[in-house]
Amino acid sequence: MAGRFITLEGIEGAGKSTAARFVREWLSARGLTVCLTREPGGTPLAERVRQLVLDRQGEAITPVTETLLMFAARGLHVQNLIRPALARGEWVVCDRFTDATRAYQGAGRGVSLALIDQLASAVQEGLQPDCTLLLDLPVAAGLERVRMRSGSVPSDRFEEEPAQFFERVRAAYLDIARAAPARVRIIDASRPLEAVQEQIARALEALCSGTA
Repeated sequence: MAGRFITLEGIEGAGKSTAARFVREWLSARGLTVCLTREPGGTPLAERVRQLVLDRQGEAITPVTETLLMFAARGLHVQNLIRPALARGEWVVCDRFTDATRAYQGAGRGVSLALIDQLASAVQEGLQPDCTLLLDLPVAAGLERVRMRSGSVPSDRFEEEPAQFFERVRAAYLDIARAAPARVRIIDASRPLEAVQEQIARALEALCSGTA
């Protein structure tokens, strides 16, 4: 079976990292070779860019500059990890991809979607996820999970944002899902972990069988 590209999206606290590990384990159990990665980051140099983007103590970064940094990291990631893995026949599971930029920098920060699409076209050169799992839950629930996990001190620049920012991000994600129903599967991330994993497994079964 040829390699496929799966991305996971969602607001803070949605459980993407846990879900990504479940996807890797589910696919591996079926004899598939899986590359688990994340954005921004995924390669040594892209991880250094990630530190610049997320650093709460660094100098000010405008929304457009933040977007350019995201795509700089993505360019490294696509060229040096994602495309080579897919070419080897591996399945790539990525925690966030360009949908995150459209939601966070586009809807959240107000960056032009035309600019984001232009950068995506230049960096990805046609590469698109075969399947995106959107872990969706109310913003208040997601932020409460973050507080329980991290305490009262935000761990990065995005966790400092107010609830209204994440409401815009969530709404953008749902708009993306409505616009691309064949690619984006909405997962109710407010449910217990076992129920979330059951939803993900059904989406993966459909992808593997060719019905997704």
